[in-house]
Amino acid sequence: MLPNSTTGFTSFRTFPRLRVLAAAALAAVHGVGAWAAEPFVLRDIRVEGLQRTEPGTIFGSLPFRIGDTYNDDKGAAALRALFATGLFKDVRIDVEGDVVVVVIEERPIIANVEFVGTKEFDQETLAKALRDVGITDGRPYDQALIDRAEQELKRQYLSRSLYGAEVVTTITPLERNRVNVTFTVTEGGQARIREIRITGNQAFSERELRGLFDLSTGGWLTWYTKSDRYSRAKLNADLEKLRSHYLNRGYLEFAVESTQVSISPDKQDITITVNVREGQPYVVTGVSLEGDYLGKEEDFKALVRIEPGKPYRAESVAETVRAFNERFGAFGYAFARVEPRTDIDRATGRVAVVLAANPQRRVYVRRINISGNARTRDEVIRREFRQFESAWYDGERIRLSRDRVDRLGFFTEVSIDSEEVPGTLDQVDLNLRVVEKPTGNLMLGAGFSSAEKLTLTAAIRQENIFGSGNYLGVEFNTGRYNRTLVVSTVDPYFTIDGVSRSIDVYYRTTQPLSSQGSDYKLVTPGASIRFGIPVTEYDRVFLGIGVERTEIRGEPGALPNSYFRYRERFGPTSLSVPLTLGWTRDDRDSALVPTRGRYQRVNAEWSIAGDTRYLRSNYQFQQYLPLSRDFTFAFNTELGWGKGLQGRPFPVFKNFYSGGLGTVRGFGQGSLGPVDATGAYVGGAKRLNLNGELYVPFPGSGNDRTLRLFGFLDAGNVFGEEDRIRFDDLRLSTGIGLSWVSPIGPLKLAYGSPLRKQPGDRIERIQFQIGTAF
Repeated sequence: MLPNSTTGFTSFRTFPRLRVLAAAALAAVHGVGAWAAEPFVLRDIRVEGLQRTEPGTIFGSLPFRIGDTYNDDKGAAALRALFATGLFKDVRIDVEGDVVVVVIEERPIIANVEFVGTKEFDQETLAKALRDVGITDGRPYDQALIDRAEQELKRQYLSRSLYGAEVVTTITPLERNRVNVTFTVTEGGQARIREIRITGNQAFSERELRGLFDLSTGGWLTWYTKSDRYSRAKLNADLEKLRSHYLNRGYLEFAVESTQVSISPDKQDITITVNVREGQPYVVTGVSLEGDYLGKEEDFKALVRIEPGKPYRAESVAETVRAFNERFGAFGYAFARVEPRTDIDRATGRVAVVLAANPQRRVYVRRINISGNARTRDEVIRREFRQFESAWYDGERIRLSRDRVDRLGFFTEVSIDSEEVPGTLDQVDLNLRVVEKPTGNLMLGAGFSSAEKLTLTAAIRQENIFGSGNYLGVEFNTGRYNRTLVVSTVDPYFTIDGVSRSIDVYYRTTQPLSSQGSDYKLVTPGASIRFGIPVTEYDRVFLGIGVERTEIRGEPGALPNSYFRYRERFGPTSLSVPLTLGWTRDDRDSALVPTRGRYQRVNAEWSIAGDTRYLRSNYQFQQYLPLSRDFTFAFNTELGWGKGLQGRPFPVFKNFYSGGLGTVRGFGQGSLGPVDATGAYVGGAKRLNLNGELYVPFPGSGNDRTLRLFGFLDAGNVFGEEDRIRFDDLRLSTGIGLSWVSPIGPLKLAYGSPLRKQPGDRIERIQFQIGTAF
């Protein structure tokens, strides 16, 4: 006989025997003794009260079937199993003779979750937070989960310093046993840090110590930095900076004894009090090695960064331990342990540092496992590895492999860890985990600069097309003086040895700057292919060949004299077939806001066929020096040189230009160098630029490196093919500027004042450039 499913509830009063059985079942659930019902053989099972739940869900949870012997223990087990599904508000079991009736009351289903009054967060962010606690459309309504949801919403607002936020939940019943859940939020005002106090300090002033913190009491720029919003994570980070400040100045026993964070009754003002104990400063008397150093003590001693006779620096100790571990790892000792120990003499304020090493055992890598790459092919990642399977563990190669995978630019996170192989003592597996990011980019952009005015940009790029690691892009931009259309493709592993191949097809129009605003331009379609050969892990050499056709367009009266003469002598069009040779090396800590490191590049272009014969080369050198935590000095040198070959002059359309942002600020963009008889700035075959910049934090921005002020000193000029580069002819300028990686794009603003100029020079004291994508 098939079980029946009906609606309605059965009363206990109708069946006196049921009260006994239900009481026995409930008693079994709660562990209380009760009268036992006489077991019987089940003839049928009926379910009542179903609305949405499938009958199979009920029958699948019951520990008995038709034909089984039913007793109190099975009834109690059935109740436990049905309540455990979380689908039912109430469940009871009735018995009618030899028929068991399961009566259920379903929980309402959440039809919709709504938010009212939310301004600080977008609703999708809050909806995702509630999904994590089990509140979303289609889930059973549970008051306990609603309470958790309210607490989660308040936690989200606390993370934004909105301590006065209130959440009220409204449940609206709907037909078919459904409900709407509405969270009404009163956000209130944001709590601001009004005071930061540091007590117990004697060696350093409170003002100096507060300057270490990213958190601040506010200023006119905190609308951008948000440094006056309290965050426990930020405070912990600031306390670590405070601790590092003391430990790196000899205060070995420094401690943060307590931290109090108090909020005003109106929940708008926050006061932070940090109590510290400085202790006394210690000077290092010596460094000794203990333990097993594989018979290479001298090699390890060369890695010691701790300096006897100077104050104890925890940073130097950590650097030494890290260097020791890396050295052990290079020999295959993946689990080496180096423990620094300090022997303190408080009476004299001296400390001896002992570095105890235990290399443990040497291991090799059995297998490299990669996870998280749903799109990117395994081979794209594995070809970046310098640590191989079945080879001795090499910590340096593993770090290099991780960095190379990260530099691909396809992942937001790259992590690698080692895992011991069960049952062996000399094997480990490496587990590389990546989190992929979208590598396709459809961009529409706009920019504005004092030289180019309005520029428009459009681009379609795919940096990892089909997960192969190859690049394909189409870019278009237009400005007042320069317009470009480029189609590019890059295969970073054209050969298995890591030789890259780049193909570019382009169409450029250029209008050099003229004091008379003449209507002429250069039109250059072309194509090139280039191969990049890795020489070391940081150096790459480029070889290529291209072909391009340059046309000088414009009426004779509109052309600058130099362009007119060149066109009259060689015709309006010139075909060139240049060979290219280049080299790059980049070890800066950041390409966007570098503070340390060096960047170098060399490019040479040699036209070997066509209507032109020339050699054009360019060398650039950049060095970034961190003077302190806040100050960075940057130096840039750029030298360009061109020469006509086989008795022909250097093509005028290949000239270098100088002046303006990127070269010598304070002078008009591209306005330095020779000026022909028509007043046109025609550039020159030689260029020298020297730039020095001192970067400092913007007042009120704390430690935010994306917003910085800088002072600069520029020198440079361009020279004709037959001219000598004379330092007396260099233009000089100085000034201040603002560098901001803003939410709408990078901005560069400079105010320059010429220190050395000549009559006729075009002066532009304020120059700026900003770009954005939308």
